[in-house]
Amino acid sequence: MMCGWETFFHCICVPLLTMQSSPGVVAFLVVGYYDLSCPNVETIVSSVVANAYQQDEGTAPGLLRLHFHDCFVQGCDGSVLLDGPDSEKTAQPNFSLRGFDVVDAIKEAVEAACPGIVSCADILAFAARDSTVQAGGATWSVPAGRYDGFVSIAAEAVAALPDPTFTVEQLTNSFSAVGLSQLDMLTLSGAHTIGRTHCSSITNRLYPTVDPNLNPALAEQLLSLCPEGAPDGTTVMNLDPTTPFTFDNEYYSNLPNGKAMLQSDQVLWNDLSTSFASTINSFVGPVWDMTFGFSMVTMSSINVKSSSEGEIRRNCRVVNSAAAAAAAAPAA
Repeated sequence: MMCGWETFFHCICVPLLTMQSSPGVVAFLVVGYYDLSCPNVETIVSSVVANAYQQDEGTAPGLLRLHFHDCFVQGCDGSVLLDGPDSEKTAQPNFSLRGFDVVDAIKEAVEAACPGIVSCADILAFAARDSTVQAGGATWSVPAGRYDGFVSIAAEAVAALPDPTFTVEQLTNSFSAVGLSQLDMLTLSGAHTIGRTHCSSITNRLYPTVDPNLNPALAEQLLSLCPEGAPDGTTVMNLDPTTPFTFDNEYYSNLPNGKAMLQSDQVLWNDLSTSFASTINSFVGPVWDMTFGFSMVTMSSINVKSSSEGEIRRNCRVVNSAAAAAAAAPAA
């Protein structure tokens, strides 16, 4: 693989960033990992993602969020895709996850072209990048070579995933726990420039009193959409009320205007330790475009599984064998 200046980060730094597996095991991720074994995989993934996005713009934030929620629990190993009565899918923070059907379609197409070669974890990493591009964001090179894990536990998702009521300190600690910096946290939070949320994630800013940091006009709208005591049904609102379907840095411009939906977003502006970086990201779009790709590469390298720790699932929803699942299950 040739490495010009524009790909220097991925060619040189990625192998150093991705040595984050279990003690005694080194798992490398490489850009172009499937060049010989499945050369069309990224074209296949981008094609399926594009078709899905044309039918539903919610595909982009859905796939991006799936990758995020996968990497924070058990590492980037496709564990969030596994079905089961106590799997990560059943955890409260994951109730609103979407995009599983798109991942199924990608996996089916990839298996038809290259059976048993491409992991579901790598498919999630490719799809997150491609969905961002579909929404108007910049692209980045995605290193691959992840293996799929055997374990998916709801309680681990509850413990690991950041909550929309978190403070800056709690957010920083949550990201630090998986090896991400505060700058990574600030940069990746900008993904909330697309997507939507439910009333249950914002009622703490409305009741018993309205959060004074909330834009008055937006607060009035939210009070109407989410009356106190009403069940959290199908009512949804865009995380970015300004350009909700475009992957841009408008998210950061919303913060000083009190237009962040989630408390965990608004505190990034209110807290002095993060307001400067938020301002930079707001006014210099190309800088954020570049740093977002870098932070996504870093996030996608969390605790990647090696061949001795995982497998290449034939179906992203189930492990290949009951024996493998039993071997990986935690001791009673």
